[in-house]
Amino acid sequence: MRLSLLRLSTAIALTPALLAAQEAEGSGTRTFMKPDTGLMIWTLIIFVLLMFVLSRYAFGPITAAVRAREQALEEALANAKRDREEAARLLEDHAAKIEEASGEAQKIIADGRATAEKMRQGLLEQARNEQHEILDRARREIESEKEKAIVMLRREAVDLALAGASKVIEQELDSAKNRQLVERYLSSLGTIRPSRQ
Repeated sequence: MRLSLLRLSTAIALTPALLAAQEAEGSGTRTFMKPDTGLMIWTLIIFVLLMFVLSRYAFGPITAAVRAREQALEEALANAKRDREEAARLLEDHAAKIEEASGEAQKIIADGRATAEKMRQGLLEQARNEQHEILDRARREIESEKEKAIVMLRREAVDLALAGASKVIEQELDSAKNRQLVERYLSSLGTIRPSRQ
C-alpha cells in the first residue's frame, strides 16, 4: 500500500511538470514570467487532489504513528519514574531491615554476654558449694578417723596397761573385768583433757 501511495503521489507531483513541458513544446514563445491560467488551474487541482490523498491515506497513519510513539515514550518515562521510585523505596526498606538486623544482632550479643556471665556466676557458686561440701566431708572423715584412732589407741593403751600390770603383779588378770576397769579410768581421763597450746 505504501508503494502504491508513493507511486500515486509521484505521478500527481510530476503531472504539472509534464503539462508545462507539453505546452512549452506546443507554443515556443511562452516564457516563465508570463502567467498561464490553464497551467495554474491544473496545478491547483493536482495540489488539492494530492492533499486529499495524502490527508486521507498518509497523514492519518503518520500522525497516528507519531502519537503512538509519543504515547509509548511517555509511558516509558512514567514507567522509568515509577521503577526509580520503587527502587528507592526498596533501597530504603533494605537499609531499614539491615539496621534492624544489626540492632537485633547487637541485642543477641548482649543477651549472650549476660547469659554467659550468669552461667559463669552460677558455675562459680556451684564450685564454691562443692568445695565447701568436700571440705566438710573431709573434716567429718578426719574427725571420724581421729575418733577411730583414739579408740584404737585406747585399746592399745588398755592392752599395754594390762600387760604391764600383769607383769608387775606377775599374774594373769581377768581381761574382761580389768578391761572395763581400765576403760572407765581412761574415759574419766578423756573428759579431763589438758588444753593444747
